[in-house]
Amino acid sequence: MATTRDLGLVIGVMMAFFMASFVFADPDMLQDVCVAILKPAVAVNGFPCKNNTDISANDFFFAGLVKPGLTNNALGVSVTQANVNQILGLNTLGVSMARIDYAPGGLNPPHTHPRATEIVFVLTGELNVGFVNTDNKLFSKTIKAGEVFVFPRGLLHFQINNGKVPAAVIAGFNSQFAGTQRAADALFASSPMIDNNVLAKTFKIGAKLVEEIKFNLGPKM
Repeated sequence: MATTRDLGLVIGVMMAFFMASFVFADPDMLQDVCVAILKPAVAVNGFPCKNNTDISANDFFFAGLVKPGLTNNALGVSVTQANVNQILGLNTLGVSMARIDYAPGGLNPPHTHPRATEIVFVLTGELNVGFVNTDNKLFSKTIKAGEVFVFPRGLLHFQINNGKVPAAVIAGFNSQFAGTQRAADALFASSPMIDNNVLAKTFKIGAKLVEEIKFNLGPKM
């Protein structure tokens, strides 16, 4: 027979498991859909829902990934988002997409997605891609049409088209709004700006070079 001590231990373990389920589990949706109101009267974490009588099929539709984006810019890359801002019906569903187009030599520079893991499927062309883990180890590979690569959530990663023809990928995210933070912009084009001395010591460069980088990355009047 189980002793009082044994029963207490079992109950304790069950209570710990029960409480952990509230802390770590991602709760299920409580309704079929929650089509976003992008500009609510009250700020909330995410977006409140439209009334079900006000939603339509168009809230779940987006045609913006059909055509290539324009890559005639300094980086030679174009990112077309398909997140909750474009597809209101994605609210609370935990998924989104993007199309990324690269000119020959085009670069999607080192950046992170703080709220999502990213998986890319190559539509056309060939890319050199990679991410760096918290041990500063680079995981890099060349991928071509029909192949897939994964960038873990929150880790610094990049894609570059070293080929002579354009390239394109479809990216998937396990978040309705993954967020993007480019490393160079965060460090050298923040507002207000990070003190030059901090950046000079971090990168072991002179303050004059820090100013030059800030000028190159900052908004042009």
